[in-house]
Amino acid sequence: MTRAEFFWRSVIFISVALVPVLVWFLFDVILIVVGAILIAVLLRLGAEPFWRWGKLPESVALILSSLFIAAVVAGAGYLFGTQIENELTDVMQRWNSAVTHIMGQLQNSSSGKLILQHIQGGNGFTLPGMLSSIFTVSIRFLEAVVVTVIGGVYLAIQPRLYRGGFAQLFPRRLRKEANETIDDIGQALRLWLIADLIQMVLIGTLATAAVWLIGLPSPLALGVIAGLAEFVPYLGPIVAAVPAILVASTQGLNEALWTIVAYIVIHQLEGNLVAPLIQRQLIFIPPAVMLLGIVTALFVFGGVAVIFAGPIAVMIFVAVKKLYVRDSLGEPTVLPGEDGRLTESTRRAYQLVIRRKRSGVAPNRSMRSPLRRQLVTCARAAKSFSSRD
Repeated sequence: MTRAEFFWRSVIFISVALVPVLVWFLFDVILIVVGAILIAVLLRLGAEPFWRWGKLPESVALILSSLFIAAVVAGAGYLFGTQIENELTDVMQRWNSAVTHIMGQLQNSSSGKLILQHIQGGNGFTLPGMLSSIFTVSIRFLEAVVVTVIGGVYLAIQPRLYRGGFAQLFPRRLRKEANETIDDIGQALRLWLIADLIQMVLIGTLATAAVWLIGLPSPLALGVIAGLAEFVPYLGPIVAAVPAILVASTQGLNEALWTIVAYIVIHQLEGNLVAPLIQRQLIFIPPAVMLLGIVTALFVFGGVAVIFAGPIAVMIFVAVKKLYVRDSLGEPTVLPGEDGRLTESTRRAYQLVIRRKRSGVAPNRSMRSPLRRQLVTCARAAKSFSSRD
């Protein structure tokens, strides 16, 4: 090994080793970037009907999409803002009352005191202290929101500019693959966002109806909490059930039990009926991958990271399948938005294509028509073959 080779290998090793450190120190920036990408995807998703069916220019469609989203948010705030605000205040008051009652019950027993010691950790945890800590980070949070929104608007207006700029960071021979990967990740985020919005609306509506039928106060606020919590898969529904159960506990034991049953039924319907139907039509991410990604983000980077843990898991999942499983290993794998029908003959055909490509043989010129038809089917599930050929 020459000195030059040793030097460059050392540089590569150090660079790879520094990636986790950079991610740790720049994770706030990463969250802002992910948030900006989601806002850009949302704006372009809203503009899609205008330029696809209305045949309007892309810039006009984006303006109409922004106005439509702003009108929906403003209209909901005008119609339900005061009611939701009052109900959220009532929920917080009942939350405090239920927590105070539970802590009082725990202090009356030795085992309860032991539990409180572990929860408080000797730091004198109080609700005013928690609110104070939230207030101290609120200014920074608002700054991040403003930067995220502005960045998302810029990304939505000129996506090709930023995609091309990012691809230029790679060597010329890898730029085409980088552009394909960015497109695949963008398509996956688009489908994931559609699926998540559908689930948020359905679960929020069902939760509102359930707590209203049970007779709990502030049903609209509890429904909004349940709907928004759906943005964080798996953990969000569990967190959303806590305030509903605490509010129900202030009304009586029967109401608390009925609330627990209602939330269990709602999320069983979601997990066994709604989610499979949506995933079959839009996007499927293995549950273990999503759950482990969310838990990892929670324990490594804190509670704020959980908000964007879902889209980050989607981006990493698609990148690994595209760059490693498909392009490096040569295995035919289906990415979100592609045709998922991979037969065994198609799989063998794709592997033959990979071997011939590596040996420098052009597959379309040397294969007979039956195998070529299999490759056309495979290309729908592996766009990299058709784009490289």
